[in-house]
Amino acid sequence: MLEVREIYKTFNAGTINEKRAMNGVTLTLNEGDFATVIGGNGAGKSTLLNLVAGVYPVDSGSIAIGGQNVTRLPEHKRARFIGRVFQDPMMGTAATMQIEENLALAARRGQSRSLRPGITRTEREQYRELLKILDLGLEDRLTSKVGLLSGGQRQGLTLPLAPSCSKKPRLLLLDEHTAALDPKTAAKVLDTTEKIVQRDKLTTLMITHNMRDAIAHGNRLIMLYDGRIVVDIAGEEKKKLTVEQLLALFSKASGSDEAD
Repeated sequence: MLEVREIYKTFNAGTINEKRAMNGVTLTLNEGDFATVIGGNGAGKSTLLNLVAGVYPVDSGSIAIGGQNVTRLPEHKRARFIGRVFQDPMMGTAATMQIEENLALAARRGQSRSLRPGITRTEREQYRELLKILDLGLEDRLTSKVGLLSGGQRQGLTLPLAPSCSKKPRLLLLDEHTAALDPKTAAKVLDTTEKIVQRDKLTTLMITHNMRDAIAHGNRLIMLYDGRIVVDIAGEEKKKLTVEQLLALFSKASGSDEAD
């Protein structure tokens, strides 16, 4: 579902601030894979997601989603393949619009518009059922403005918005989507993430700074260091992994004792 081949990316090339962010990364995700991505600050985690999403162009290498080469496609054209939840709860939703209006926009992504009524009674029932999985009480607040929601409620809402009601993305990108939340809300959002990914069989790439979360969620764990993949563990090996073992793997693969 995702094929990244030998991608390189350098920012501010030829200046004193030159930074090699991607150093020949190759990565393949099969359909239904849920991969967690960890690494220190500057390891290349967010850069990898932004290159896949089309926010930045690659210097060299290729990216394919669902077998289609998207390397030269701009961000807005890749959007029909990708669902994304950002670190900032304020992103990914329209604050001045109602909850049901945000859901309707997501459901109609990529479709032509008409002058018919915006939201039908059947759609409202679908939205209520969709929001029940969040366990945040939003199913009874469909006409509330999104800007009035708490950060946790708003981040929770972006989860069903990304894999929208009627249009399943080929790839779901989660960019540290619990980092701005308190521990209790973060745990609830992660639990909801797992439910939605499993229910819709979504191919998912999730960035996190939390090693325990990286081990507990998904079927594959990838660690980046200095723009390179230094650890890639899947299946039963990942399930049995401990934080201590992961730190040891990182130190061995990177040749660094900087892990904390």
